Amino acid sequence: MAVAATAPLWPWAAFAHDGHPHPPTLAQAWTLSPMVLVPFVLLAALYALGLLRLWRQAGIGRGVRIADVAGFWAGMLALALAAIWPLDAYGAWSLAAHMAQHMLLLALVPPLLLAGKPFAVAAYALPRRWSSALHAGLHAPLTRVSTWLVPAAVAHSAVMWAWHLPGALEAVLASEPLHHLMHLSFLLAGMWFWAAAWRRLRDPGSGAGGGVVALLAVMMQMGFLGALLAFSQRALYPVYALRAPEVGLSALADQQLAGILMWVPSCIPYLAGGLWLLWQGLGRNERRNRTRETGP
Repeated sequence: MAVAATAPLWPWAAFAHDGHPHPPTLAQAWTLSPMVLVPFVLLAALYALGLLRLWRQAGIGRGVRIADVAGFWAGMLALALAAIWPLDAYGAWSLAAHMAQHMLLLALVPPLLLAGKPFAVAAYALPRRWSSALHAGLHAPLTRVSTWLVPAAVAHSAVMWAWHLPGALEAVLASEPLHHLMHLSFLLAGMWFWAAAWRRLRDPGSGAGGGVVALLAVMMQMGFLGALLAFSQRALYPVYALRAPEVGLSALADQQLAGILMWVPSCIPYLAGGLWLLWQGLGRNERRNRTRETGP
């Protein structure tokens, strides 16, 4: 029944990036690629099963907090909006939709997913032998990589700039494999950077000052690129010159809206993370000073 219900949507999924002559309606704006759906469903199932087993053993809210679990599922919702419905389909017609999709994958989905401790929770869904082997093989290298904040920030910014070059974006819209590669690179770069940032958010003693600098540096890069798009007096992406009017926007207005999305709302997670680290660092210094004043 599920297959039959989604059958009318398949043509739109197939033509999402192949130059179909008309944009889809919201009801048709689905991307039903197995390359997206299979990992998405697998991650959701592993997390749900692992959480059920963890809380059955330890009690609800133990091991991973309810707020963190809510963050994970909010991240999954944002990932679905970016990759399944509707932004992926509309990204072929509007630079603003494409930009919103990219910013979700870079700036919002990674910190929300990581907040829910997905690797630790999903391990409970696997047989004990498998989870032990994965922990033995992956824990040390992943922990080490999460300390590389500067390389992670450089990769994060490089991916953002490279894929938003006009030629790169035009190539992406002409190639489905390249399109998936772009989204994967956004998500991986975002996960790497935010894993390093989360390390400092949860443990300010590991380098709160460096975390603040990295978060603000990435935010400034994103804001600068967004401002370039928002204030440009000419359309920089010829591929959208004919497509954007199909969704009711001129090419320049579409580009300006894309720039505003990158410049303002997309910077909020980085600003929030930087302010939190700064507040934690100041609180840590204040406690240290009080200890010195009251000490012998």
